[in-house]
Amino acid sequence: MFDPPKSDVLTCEKVGEHVLLVTMNRPEVLNAMNMEMGVATHELLTRLHHDPDWVRCVVLTGAGRAFSAGGDLKVRNTQSIRDWTIQHEIAERSSELRVESPVPWIAAVNGICYAGGLEAALTCDFIYADRDAKFAQTECRIGIMPGAMGTQNLPRAVGERRAKELILSARPFTAVEAHAWGMVNQLCEPGTVVAEALAAAQRIADCAPLSVRQAKKSIHFGLQTDLRTGYRLELEAYYRLLDTEDRREGIAAFNEKRKPRFTGR
Repeated sequence: MFDPPKSDVLTCEKVGEHVLLVTMNRPEVLNAMNMEMGVATHELLTRLHHDPDWVRCVVLTGAGRAFSAGGDLKVRNTQSIRDWTIQHEIAERSSELRVESPVPWIAAVNGICYAGGLEAALTCDFIYADRDAKFAQTECRIGIMPGAMGTQNLPRAVGERRAKELILSARPFTAVEAHAWGMVNQLCEPGTVVAEALAAAQRIADCAPLSVRQAKKSIHFGLQTDLRTGYRLELEAYYRLLDTEDRREGIAAFNEKRKPRFTGR
């Protein structure tokens, strides 16, 4: 069994056989991201990138009353430019790894989700949110700007004009607004978002893992090109699944009226 990295500030818990619950665990500072959390996140994402077979879906959330308030500004107040740059480069790599992860990620936003916290949520494949959650891309208010894909992913989620307003003015917005704009997939009643996200993760885990990976890759890269090229990417992904044990098992299970037993082969 492949073990996730051990960290007090980023806890990993296997839920059932195929789902991993990852919790940012610095509730005393609203799960502000420090170097230790950044390194643990990067290590986990790197392992998933190179060895995705040990888990089929990941749910990311925060301990306490926040998803994450973003980078730990108390620490950054005393950082040199060199140390700030090193920490940020780790966040850059993690953002890219999560967006392109073969394993789907679901953000379970349970409260405050600001700055780098919002960027982390947006690098997940989709977002479930507590109805009372609050979002903001606050960087312009403190003399920096989003640097972990915020200026790329927020416009793709809510549209260019709305994203410009939210980023340039650092205006907070509600989960209800985010849901109406299409950024949040599902609003959850207070206290239920993690359970709802885990249920969604299990539905994904019940599907054929190779199919999920290929479909995710086809959507992600296809949207970055024209329709015809995207369709070629889809067909390439499709034909890679035909000569797999899971394809044969899925068709057999359907005809035998039973639940399939997928192995990722």
